[in-house]
Amino acid sequence: MNATPEIIQGGQYNIGHICTRMQCDRGLGDKVAMRWLGAHGERADYTFGDLERQSSRFANVVGDLGVAPGEVFFIFLPKMPEVFFAFLGGLKARAITGTLFANFGEEALLDRLGDAGCKAILTRQSYLKKFQRIRDKLPTLKHILLVDAEKDLAPDVLSYPRLMAAASERFETALTPPETPSVLHYTSGSTGKPKGALHHHRSVLHQSRTAAEVLDLKPDDRYWCTADQGWVTGTSYGIIGPWSLGVTQLHFGGAYDAEKWFRLLQDERVSVWYTAPTALRMLMREDPALFGRFDLSGVRHIFSVGEPLNPEVISWGRKVLGHDIYDTWWQTETGGILITNRPGLEIRPGSMGRPLPWIEAAIVADDGTVLPDGEHGNLCLKPGWDSMFISYFHHEDVYRQKFRHGWYLTGDTAYRDADGYYWFQGRSDDVINTSGHLVSPFEVESALLEVAGIAEAGVIGASDDLLWEKVVAFVALRPGAAWGPELELKARIHVSNRVSTVATPQEFRVLENIPKTKSGKIMRRVLKARYTGGSVGDVSTLDFQDGANKEQP
Repeated sequence: MNATPEIIQGGQYNIGHICTRMQCDRGLGDKVAMRWLGAHGERADYTFGDLERQSSRFANVVGDLGVAPGEVFFIFLPKMPEVFFAFLGGLKARAITGTLFANFGEEALLDRLGDAGCKAILTRQSYLKKFQRIRDKLPTLKHILLVDAEKDLAPDVLSYPRLMAAASERFETALTPPETPSVLHYTSGSTGKPKGALHHHRSVLHQSRTAAEVLDLKPDDRYWCTADQGWVTGTSYGIIGPWSLGVTQLHFGGAYDAEKWFRLLQDERVSVWYTAPTALRMLMREDPALFGRFDLSGVRHIFSVGEPLNPEVISWGRKVLGHDIYDTWWQTETGGILITNRPGLEIRPGSMGRPLPWIEAAIVADDGTVLPDGEHGNLCLKPGWDSMFISYFHHEDVYRQKFRHGWYLTGDTAYRDADGYYWFQGRSDDVINTSGHLVSPFEVESALLEVAGIAEAGVIGASDDLLWEKVVAFVALRPGAAWGPELELKARIHVSNRVSTVATPQEFRVLENIPKTKSGKIMRRVLKARYTGGSVGDVSTLDFQDGANKEQP
């Protein structure tokens, strides 16, 4: 395996500096860092020198706006070159820098921006109405920057092109110690608002090392990570890991399109491809003749992340693509790959793989007992790896709850076999993994309660052949309300606008009452049993034991 180049020089841990200026200092200033391919055929190459200049301009913009080190700056954009310039520039300025999924609705934005105390945000004009509707609830938000406004629209709604044109392309990044806060990603919880997993600049050590030793990236590789930068995969392995190694990346601004994707793999000579199980399952549904039209001889490795990789996908990859597909396991909180299949390690289809040599994992009982091989329990990790999150921003009490008996509790359940391979079993909470996106049932339930006619709501994840899990909503109606296509459409649109498109329920069920405990907690396990036809177990604490199980036509 490759050895990670020495990326820390003179005690400088700043991720933005390492991915840009340091690569120029290594003599890579004229090397293509990013080949940008737009959804409509746009094409542009950006060298590491370009990244250095554009990110430095933005770092100066951040400073001129008064965003101080340690204050929060967010990016709310679809994938486009400005995302990368701003992300690296924000980190150079030592702002806590976050990226948001471009399909988030206004309620999801409010929860995240408000919780973080966001000082400034980069977005575009078509999203401005979302901010205008919630602006009075965001007292800390001082500046909205628009990538597509040639002039300022208001004293606090500013033109990114104007600011960038006026800013110097030289910026000396202040010495950044390893524990300096860096990237902020929000993750969904089962019973409350999303929490911001805060990382530090030290994370680049792990992200760089795993990019080299797991993804097996080499200096001459052409690498493509399909993840959106709104999610942690898109920052850890769509920005930080590869560029810390000076590797050229392909970034595509379009949506899933099997023919376009495979043409890119062929024509751009992609050698390492990192994608998601849902995308691979979608490809499996395409006409097999499609793949025979393309030459994938340049592809060396294919990796997957987001949700467990079905054994049939691995079999399909070998048969149709002629490649093993390596499943990688990690979380927003872990910041990087920890348990993984990888080149040189035998793949056991359906397994998460084995922990990296410097990671200590175990299956642990609720009382802290480490369980023997073959027994199911909590998947836990010994804290201390370089990319481990350092807090839930402004929620230290919740952060502390993730650590017990000397272990970090991942929230996943699994077992380990006798050869040290780990096998995912499920979640120990109610968070829904749909197409690799974690969805909070609480957020969806809250949005549904705002829909006229809906009195109660309970949301679960149900197994799905394509999405891994689909969002299923149970609703109880107000007196006089009737369920039908019109109300269902209103509910879908409202969840999409308030939370996000990926959180929109795929299916609705109408009950007389939503099962709750006497203290008012929604019993999602009862709803899941109702959906699957399984046993509901002990219902002695239920408030509505009868009506909760009666489904309306």
